[in-house]
Amino acid sequence: MRTIQVKTLAMVFLALLLSGGSAFAQQTKQDFTAERFAALQQEGALILVDVFADWCSTCARQQRVLSEFREMHPDVPLHTLTVDFDSQKQYVRQFRAPRQSTFILFRGSERIWFSVAETDRDRIFAELNRAASTPVR
Repeated sequence: MRTIQVKTLAMVFLALLLSGGSAFAQQTKQDFTAERFAALQQEGALILVDVFADWCSTCARQQRVLSEFREMHPDVPLHTLTVDFDSQKQYVRQFRAPRQSTFILFRGSERIWFSVAETDRDRIFAELNRAASTPVR
């Protein structure tokens, strides 16, 4: 019985590994909460605050770029926190986001990139990769 369980676990692990390892990705994407943001800052995590609106075509293009980044760089421990532009106005003001489609990138509590309406794949990739290699201060 134990041998069957070990073999089954080994097969599941191998299947996940061969499927690109997406189950082991270090990246997260979730709705913004002040508590989660504070906890990630305390950890010194790489945090992308994404001021988003579901009606925004620029935001949709940005989401495609971020999805591609996550696929191509699963080892980058990026935590994306999405601020809803329409319903979370207090955070829109807190981050001084002039509009939806604003990215604010933090390493811990240090803001290291601020961008409005950036959709250029190479530019976004470069900033995220640069931030990923920047040590926590």
